[in-house]
Amino acid sequence: MLATEVEKLKTQLFIPESREYKSQYGLGPAASQVYRVNRGLSIGGYGEAMYTNYTANKGSNKDSADLLRAVIYAGYKFNDWIILNNEIEFEHATTGEGSEEKGEVSVEFSQLDFLLHKNANIRAGLMLMPMGFINEMHEPTTFHGNIRPDVERYIIPSTWREVGAGLFGEVVPDLQYRMYAVNGLNAEEFSNQGIREGRQGGSKAAAENFAFTGRLDYTPSFAPGLLVGASTFLGNAAQDNFVKANGKKADVFTQLYEGHVQWHYRGLEVRALGAWGHIGDAGLVSRQNTSAARDKDPTADDVIVGKENYGWYTEAAYDIMPLLWKESTQYLAPFLRYERYDTIAQAPDGFDDDRSWDRRIYQGGLTYKPIPNISIKADYRNISAASGQRPHEFNLGVGFIY
Repeated sequence: MLATEVEKLKTQLFIPESREYKSQYGLGPAASQVYRVNRGLSIGGYGEAMYTNYTANKGSNKDSADLLRAVIYAGYKFNDWIILNNEIEFEHATTGEGSEEKGEVSVEFSQLDFLLHKNANIRAGLMLMPMGFINEMHEPTTFHGNIRPDVERYIIPSTWREVGAGLFGEVVPDLQYRMYAVNGLNAEEFSNQGIREGRQGGSKAAAENFAFTGRLDYTPSFAPGLLVGASTFLGNAAQDNFVKANGKKADVFTQLYEGHVQWHYRGLEVRALGAWGHIGDAGLVSRQNTSAARDKDPTADDVIVGKENYGWYTEAAYDIMPLLWKESTQYLAPFLRYERYDTIAQAPDGFDDDRSWDRRIYQGGLTYKPIPNISIKADYRNISAASGQRPHEFNLGVGFIY
């Protein structure tokens, strides 16, 4: 009887002694665990903590120690073709009073996958937008540095999720795709930072406008370790909140395009990504959002929504552990990254450019993994802006997946 119950638990609750950490269907290694169970519940997660020391141009910033994220993945495999996957994130270790300044709990994604055929599967729910490297795969062991690249925070506003449905699979061997129809962005929240605050995150999202997002990735079998891809997001963002001078409703058509390449060869890792965006009716949005800001605070600065924005970065890392200790399975990689981005590459008519968002970042550091699912990181970021001073920072952190 006891043996039967134990066997039943093993079937329904997947907690193996050892796991294979491998990305599937665009998700991170830990988030992909549910796809490899026979049936039932799968539990995983990740976390990251960081200490920041401001070394120059500190201004009013204070050194800090923070549990950035503690995340739980809860997936359920109903049968061999229907899978539920959820990510629940706790930020900054606490919620409650003052939570907006401190922490919050969010559902990062909650999606149903219907695995019909290798060429066409269905995904529906709250989904991560399939753009760039970081938005879908942001577990701390999958990228260098304690802070995600700024280009993938402000130009591609990671972590970015919306409600919708779509298809994913492979077009031909080695060529994968994902394409979704989702609710549009909310331009009432666009700002000098770009579209970041216009994400709706599945929380009572305005859906007067919809958007399309799609991605292609090529991983040629003749060149193991090479990934070349591109993605886009297209859709109106007015949500019936903007009217032109002629009385017609504005669209605020928002476009974002990006291309990326990654190459892993022996101990060498190279990444590069570039993104460009355009926001229609940017002048109207800037005027209306400025007016709304001054209704709350008459001394508020102009809200400048750039007609164009862009960003790119490149990074390289090399695992030197085999040079130091041949028999070791551990990982030790110095890395360098350079970023360049501008959220207001072209200001709308009637507004001056806010050049404090025209930035360059030089970053270098070290990533150590005693085992593949734990990372210990140290990095230094030198940040400069075309106007004003930005603090330089040293970061020390630890991350894990399970």
